[in-house]
Amino acid sequence: MIDHLDHLVLTTAYEDACIRFYVDVMGMTLESFGAGRKAFRFGQQKINLHVKGHEFEPKAQLPTPGSLDLCFIASMPLDEVVSRLEGFGVPIIEGPVMRTGATSRIRSVYVRDPDLNLIEISELAP
Repeated sequence: MIDHLDHLVLTTAYEDACIRFYVDVMGMTLESFGAGRKAFRFGQQKINLHVKGHEFEPKAQLPTPGSLDLCFIASMPLDEVVSRLEGFGVPIIEGPVMRTGATSRIRSVYVRDPDLNLIEISELAP
């Protein structure tokens, strides 16, 4: 029945810092749509942004900043990702470590975004 993920919603308490993280550090594209809505586009997907207390309806029952645990497959080698993160002063809280992804083994590092969501950035293992 389900083919793929189109988008997900991230609720933030720190809109400006969140935008800087996902655009500058993660390399996603900021887009505006609808009546003042924002999203981060990457590949064939996007992350819609909701600001805590100003969410768009309908919304999750309990939209909570910092409650996401996301894994992204990088478009560059993981060693380059690590260098980029270090260049932006983003602390790596774990890794590189081997993990099991949706389709194969992956090599990952873990960081936190400004809302303290857990962000896993990975490369497919050879």
